[in-house]
Amino acid sequence: MIRVIGAGLAGCEAALQIADGGERVLLCEMKPQKYTPAHQYPGFAELICSNSLKAERVESAAGLLKAEMRLLGSVVCRAADETRVPAGGALAVDRVRFSDLITEAVRRHPNIEVVEGEVTAIDPDEWTVVASGPLTSDALSAAIADLIGEDYLSFYDAAAPIVTAQSLDRDRVFAAARYGRGDADYLNCPMNKEEYDAFIDALVSAERAPLHDFEQVGVYEGCMPVEVMAARGHDTLRFGPLRPVGLRDPATGHRPWAVVQLRKEDVQGSLYNLVGFQTNLKFPEQKRVFSLIPGLEKAEFMRYGVMHRNTFLNSPKLLCPTLCLRRHPKVFFAGQITGTEGYIESAAGGILAGKNALRAARGRPLLELPRDTMLGALTHYVSDGGNADFQPMGANMGVLPPLENRVRGKQERYGALAARALCSLRDYLRAAGEAEATQS
Repeated sequence: MIRVIGAGLAGCEAALQIADGGERVLLCEMKPQKYTPAHQYPGFAELICSNSLKAERVESAAGLLKAEMRLLGSVVCRAADETRVPAGGALAVDRVRFSDLITEAVRRHPNIEVVEGEVTAIDPDEWTVVASGPLTSDALSAAIADLIGEDYLSFYDAAAPIVTAQSLDRDRVFAAARYGRGDADYLNCPMNKEEYDAFIDALVSAERAPLHDFEQVGVYEGCMPVEVMAARGHDTLRFGPLRPVGLRDPATGHRPWAVVQLRKEDVQGSLYNLVGFQTNLKFPEQKRVFSLIPGLEKAEFMRYGVMHRNTFLNSPKLLCPTLCLRRHPKVFFAGQITGTEGYIESAAGGILAGKNALRAARGRPLLELPRDTMLGALTHYVSDGGNADFQPMGANMGVLPPLENRVRGKQERYGALAARALCSLRDYLRAAGEAEATQS
């Protein structure tokens, strides 16, 4: 029996890897008895900040990681493919259907027993995968701290608001591709200079929700609240998430000064989230300020943005590249708690931790993925003992070792890195006696 703590993306991946390998799994999940401040859906693998699993192109870091996950038999990728919503070059999903599909796969598996309730202790002599996520409960955090003898590092994460499609002003909003790539899957709210200036002035002066005892904790750059970005400079958003690349407003025929983009939350297109609008503004302030965006004057907010504390281990001091603890090799960690930041990064870590927990329990050599694969590079990053100033890291081409021969052009270079990674992973899995999955 192997215990898996947490039924998020990483926990579900780990549990199914172990169960499919023929070992019994005790999956511990505190929902629905207890929820974190950010979670609200009772299903497993709940997506919080966004419904996007990032780019699909294999020449991108996120696309390469998903390609590797498919070779490793990822349930997250299978569920995403079945519940996708139009999002141009990104793989975005219907959050509810996505969660329901993974929940069903876990609950119906004959080798998995789900136990609801908060975990408050970890036995270092018991085979365990800890995938409790960046919102680990206080009681479990204390148990982990007792186990590892190290303090956590922590930062804040934020989620974007969601509005109803029927409340949008279609005379102002137009459909187009994101940055001119792919199909017209995004709704665009164009701003002229005066509208942008008024919006920024209101945004930077709006009242924020208190952060209580953690105001000095850093914020992960990839989920920076929109009001914090705006405070860095008047044009920061216009050259960031509001940049109008490849867009022309059909009402004027001109490129807008700035554009707020909306992405589908569900297949029906009844809900949209504000792309890049993670926020910590108070709810009434979100309604007031975001209603200044052209097309959102009468927007109905189905969920306001929230900000919550995230925690992660000082993993380079604690973990091996196999994701087990150096001091307690029967205990594995997976997901964002290790410092691999992002949905797919979390899920990918769950796959590796699950496979290795199964192998360890059966006395088989553990998998230490090649550094020239994206997952291998990320796991080596979080386990590199020389990393003195450790911060969370998402998938990016910069973590891969350079090519032996110089390749001109970024896309050509990224394509070559991706081809090398997938070839390396296939060879490694074959040599390690791991069957390659046959996902499309």
